[in-house]
Amino acid sequence: MGIENTHKLIVNCLPLNEGERRAFAKAARDVPQEFVGDEAHRGDMVWSAAVPEELRSRATAVIGNFPVSQASQYTRLEWLQTFSAGVDAYICPGVLPRGTMVTNASGAYGQSVSEHMFATMWALMKNLNRYASNQRDHQWQDEGPVLSPEGGIALIIGVGDIGSHFAQLAQSVGMRTFGVRRHADVPAKGIEKMYGFERLETLLPLADVVAMAVPRSPQTHHLLNADRLGRLKSTAIVINAGRGDAIDPEALADALHNGRLHGAGLDVTEPEPLPAESPLWDEPHCLITPHVAGLYGNHRCFIGYDVSRCFSRRGLFCFPLLSFLAIARFAGRF
Repeated sequence: MGIENTHKLIVNCLPLNEGERRAFAKAARDVPQEFVGDEAHRGDMVWSAAVPEELRSRATAVIGNFPVSQASQYTRLEWLQTFSAGVDAYICPGVLPRGTMVTNASGAYGQSVSEHMFATMWALMKNLNRYASNQRDHQWQDEGPVLSPEGGIALIIGVGDIGSHFAQLAQSVGMRTFGVRRHADVPAKGIEKMYGFERLETLLPLADVVAMAVPRSPQTHHLLNADRLGRLKSTAIVINAGRGDAIDPEALADALHNGRLHGAGLDVTEPEPLPAESPLWDEPHCLITPHVAGLYGNHRCFIGYDVSRCFSRRGLFCFPLLSFLAIARFAGRF
């Protein structure tokens, strides 16, 4: 660590306009910076990080998710800032040079993802997804009883930035909010009561809405399996905008098909894209969106310069600044 500034190179894959590039260049001070992102793609669902081959061996910092298959070419890399919250593929032993710092976009998605989850909750409670289908088919048909959040319990599993934002929205419409996280002694805004994962089985039967925003880990794989889904009320709604593999898709499809759940809203699935043959596509009580909850339509750009400035200093990394991940925010993401 600690290469002199003149021997550093930041490769910036963000789809910036000219004004934003100038701002980033100024923030980095005397550190050279190559901008390889295309402004035309800033509204895309997924941003690519196409780093020219001749820059890969020179880069000491990259802002973007370059293909893991190319990781061995980044021999001088000291810092990787991803567009995404998930960094699982990059932190496996041997993928990046020893000592490389990896920072993610956690904290960039709280508002946009929670709003998407909240909208999904309302759509399922009021059967709006089924009425949309009826409209497409020119059918004037009552889709039956609807639900209200007033007085209900929202169980938020994974209370990070997204979970906390969703909890606050749930409280605003009269719901009680219980949270489940690894460290139950750490409070979070919007959460009335916090519990550890060991209490999950006893909490599930109480929930009217289960909102999932957990990271991917061996402990969260199929966290909602057939047994735990079976503990929910038949009027419960499950929403997942964290990691697709947190729910067993076969168990969920079975629960929905047999009327053991009122509905499910999925912005993430296992696998992605969801295969065309998945029964979840044809389930009228399932509302699926293609991992787009983190997008904003107005493409506003909020730029923070602390990390770029930090990288430009001798000694390289400043942990307190990096922890805020304040690089750039477009459409609700970095």
